[in-house]
Amino acid sequence: MNKVWKGILVCTLSLCFSGCATILSGKTQKIDVSSTGKSGVKFEIDGQIYQTPAIVTIERENKDKIIKVLDSTCTQKQYLLNKKINPLFFVNIFLGEAGVFGSTTDYVTNAMWQYDSNVDIKCK
Repeated sequence: MNKVWKGILVCTLSLCFSGCATILSGKTQKIDVSSTGKSGVKFEIDGQIYQTPAIVTIERENKDKIIKVLDSTCTQKQYLLNKKINPLFFVNIFLGEAGVFGSTTDYVTNAMWQYDSNVDIKCK
């Protein structure tokens, strides 16, 4: 019987100390980058170079990210990916006291942040 209570305690504590956004969204996010007017446009995010069309996996961070367009025929040279709060972060608030630990986990792991999931690079 003692093992059963220990198991229940471990499960309860793991739920209390886990963040909803961390569990459901993870520490990375996929962004679909496409281009209008031209395909095969090269761009850079976080020092990595990609080519459209691409689905890019980026780390969630407590900062905005910049997509740098490396093609001279494109009208806009940079796109700003604004960080926003992941709606799943607010689930922690509804969990009451256990939500405090979940919110802290989401903040520390940066899972509380998200970016736009689609970017369209406009070219001539």
